[in-house]
Amino acid sequence: MAVEGADAVTLADFDPLDEADILVAAARGETLKLANQLAAADPDMPVLIARAPWIDGAVAMAIADPVLDLASPLKGPFAAKPITAPLAAKAALKLARLAGILPAYFVAQDGDSEARVSADEVDAYDDATHLAIATRARLPVSASETAEIVAFRSPDEPREHVALIIGTRDASPPVVRLHSECLTGDVLGSLKCDCGPQLHQALHQIADSTWGVLLYLRQEGRGIGLINKLRAYALQDQGFDTVDANVRLGFAIDARDFSVAARMLDLLGIGSVRLLTNNPNKVAGLEKAGIKVTERLPIILPSNPHNEQYLATKRDRTGHQL
Repeated sequence: MAVEGADAVTLADFDPLDEADILVAAARGETLKLANQLAAADPDMPVLIARAPWIDGAVAMAIADPVLDLASPLKGPFAAKPITAPLAAKAALKLARLAGILPAYFVAQDGDSEARVSADEVDAYDDATHLAIATRARLPVSASETAEIVAFRSPDEPREHVALIIGTRDASPPVVRLHSECLTGDVLGSLKCDCGPQLHQALHQIADSTWGVLLYLRQEGRGIGLINKLRAYALQDQGFDTVDANVRLGFAIDARDFSVAARMLDLLGIGSVRLLTNNPNKVAGLEKAGIKVTERLPIILPSNPHNEQYLATKRDRTGHQL
């Protein structure tokens, strides 16, 4: 049972004897002194915490959510237990991340608990090859009154991705921008990141070229989801940078899947691009998926007092370049 989804009634039904252990990611286990740095570097590595009498639902949530560390100091000490079903544990952590919840569970032992679904099969749920074009329509936008929007979806999961095609297509490689959804930046004008300005700058740079495509990917918070991104914001207010905040929550530094973008381009009949990005991982991700990047075009914007540290972290810890 996911810790984040448990309440007094459902937890009592699931675990009437208060004996269920707690499964967390090794990154969280390191904070609790139950895992080493090597294990913590693998976002799929699980740690099983032995249940103690004083660990109730509220304490379990404090174990799961590092944002609560300062407001609710952990009682501890905690003890790790051997994991008898490692494949099930890894699959469970991946399922939590796909659901956009904290990777933390109450675990009840009941007979054969090994996974009926493997972590690899969980990955297949989000397989980009299942993506298909759902519909397309003309969409005048401020950057181009002749733009066309194309929507993509998969039968496996509900997130729709979209492409905005600008300009008149010819044989030249289009200018392409991979933009991951950012509600706070794109819609609300957050100053904590540069996502909103990057989105609008990219649209105008594409419009100034012969033709191009904006791929809007529904991978909020570098793939960890909106709520977990806001948790990462709270950790940043406690002094952690974006990289350490994601890791403390039990997620990868960057959980996005750029094969989704490659699949969208393939469905649009685009095999080579001029990629508008400062992120070398986007170049590598597209090329690994079979899209040729003929040129990397930087996107340069001024910083502000609220996002200076964020931009420095992208430069110094995740390799962003101008």
